[in-house]
Amino acid sequence: MTKPTYRPWLAALITVLLWASAFPMIKLGLQDFSPIPLAALRFAVAGVTLIVLLLLSRQLRPVEDGTRIHKPKILLRLGFAALMGIAGYNVLLNTGQQTINAGAASFIVNTVPVWTVILSATLLKERFTPWAWVGMCISFSGVALIASTQPGGLSFGAGAIWVLGAAICQAAFFVAQKPLVLMLGPLRTTAIVVIAGSAWLSPWLPHALTEAVDASWTSLATVVYLGIFPAAAGYATWSYAQAHFGASRAANFLYLVPPVAVAIAWFTSGETPNLLTLIGGALAIFGVAVINTRGRR
Repeated sequence: MTKPTYRPWLAALITVLLWASAFPMIKLGLQDFSPIPLAALRFAVAGVTLIVLLLLSRQLRPVEDGTRIHKPKILLRLGFAALMGIAGYNVLLNTGQQTINAGAASFIVNTVPVWTVILSATLLKERFTPWAWVGMCISFSGVALIASTQPGGLSFGAGAIWVLGAAICQAAFFVAQKPLVLMLGPLRTTAIVVIAGSAWLSPWLPHALTEAVDASWTSLATVVYLGIFPAAAGYATWSYAQAHFGASRAANFLYLVPPVAVAIAWFTSGETPNLLTLIGGALAIFGVAVINTRGRR
């Protein structure tokens, strides 16, 4: 492939690798950090990294005059996207991963398109074919099967419920982000949302720094890795891939995240998913594939 052709593919595959690695790395970070302080410290690192990236890419210039007319509305939408997609998603995911393994969490999070369909149909009045609802049922059956193998199942307060809440938050983030990308561009939107998300989490930053004093070097390195790579670099490469492939085509790469996450977790911590988790994960991914291929008008 020529240089301009392979770059988007490389960016998409790098995103898959980075985002898949986040699940086992979060599990490692939770050994010395509480869920919310871990998220706060991770995105403080990510926010600083993205500010540097914006400066280097010269993306800090003002937006067009036509966009400034709706600036208050844009700021509210950016704040909501940051609250749901960064603060809410990561707090719920970290909390859930205290009790469930990385592979199971990655499969449950991969049901985001299911929740995106529900929110888009409810809030944006988008229309979907009956296949979308069939795919939704298939994915939910997979999630239920995965949850049955984890402590507490799908009961209130169980780890699987927290991770399912994280998937809903990320779906709300995608719905809120959709018009922002068109107005502000993918890289600028992503950077602002991540930086705003770090601001939402900043009240817990002093607690995170207190925990960091007693944390091992392994945990500290894990937090820095999570901030620089899956958070900052991962969102940047994903923005580049989306700009080339479009949101729908790019979403197909995300099917690779759970199996890669399972492989990384097995290599780094010896975490081996049982057969029911793998079957449930396959059902969840298959349901998402039905939604993305047959469910949209």
